Amino acid sequence: MKITTTIEFKDEGAMEIAKRVANSLAPDNLTNMNTEVSDESVCIHISTEKITSLIATVDDLLMNAKIAEEIAEDLEE
Repeated sequence: MKITTTIEFKDEGAMEIAKRVANSLAPDNLTNMNTEVSDESVCIHISTEKITSLIATVDDLLMNAKIAEEIAEDLEE
């Protein structure tokens, strides 16, 4: 069974940070991941065979995104 999810970041006030974060994380995407960056949103699509793999991938992605966001915000200060 194929399990898919999309994480979408859509915030007019934070799109520049979301784009920077997504672009910094994209090189680490696995073959089952795809990042799309547009003017309105950032979408990360993930597909996998096991729900536990999906949960682990999303958890790692969000933790790395949080760290990248904190670094981006610190650099703006």
